[in-house]
Amino acid sequence: MTIGFFDSGIGGLTVLEESMRRLPAQDYVYMADTLHVPYGPKTQEEVRGYVLDAVEAMMGEGIEALVVACNTATSIAVTELRERYDIPIVGMEPAVKPAVEMNRATGKRVLVFATPLTLSMPKYYALVSRVDDEGIVDSLPLPELVLYCEDLQFDKRILEDYFRTKLAEYDLDRYGIVVLGCTHYPYYRNILREVLPSHIEIVDGNAGTIRRLASLLSRYGVMSGRESGQVKLMCTGNDPAYIVKMQNALQWLRDNYS
Repeated sequence: MTIGFFDSGIGGLTVLEESMRRLPAQDYVYMADTLHVPYGPKTQEEVRGYVLDAVEAMMGEGIEALVVACNTATSIAVTELRERYDIPIVGMEPAVKPAVEMNRATGKRVLVFATPLTLSMPKYYALVSRVDDEGIVDSLPLPELVLYCEDLQFDKRILEDYFRTKLAEYDLDRYGIVVLGCTHYPYYRNILREVLPSHIEIVDGNAGTIRRLASLLSRYGVMSGRESGQVKLMCTGNDPAYIVKMQNALQWLRDNYS
């Protein structure tokens, strides 16, 4: 079958790469909303319109399931998407619940990295309120990291300086887990690993999202293994240079994390 992946930019490729490894027999269509990336500074209503328009275009590509590979877009639009389209749709949310469960016995805190818009959403507050009964979750907005990622900025010195500046006021000995709450952020897992103390685990929602996708497809009986594993990369700006950027970013992920 053909599975669609949507994100504002190249961040969702981290989720697509996870799916390509776990579900290699499926075909994929990936759409990046290059006309409007980054979503962080936009209003909720603006983002809602962008997502609905882009997914409508993806439906024209014959997708049979959809992963909204963006925490912000999920919070804002996934409910309406499920009302509009009769296909399996999987959204994303920061992996706060598993992080809290993993840390419960250690007495350590959880630090969530995400975009300002994600952190401002009622869905995020509801998530934290639901799972964090001991008040151990703190949140840190990292809006610049999306821009770094979109520029394919992987200079170790620049990124290490950035993370150290952002974390300067935090006593990291008190934390046991960092949650990467934006799909752009896993590009920097290796750099973060060198910046953070060795006792801190780094988690994201990608693997859980693809497990959920596989379970949903199996339940609905729509997953097949007859496809060729092809990937079609698209962007709302129809920019050939951005398609090349996505190809390079996906290859970078496969070289560094597969």
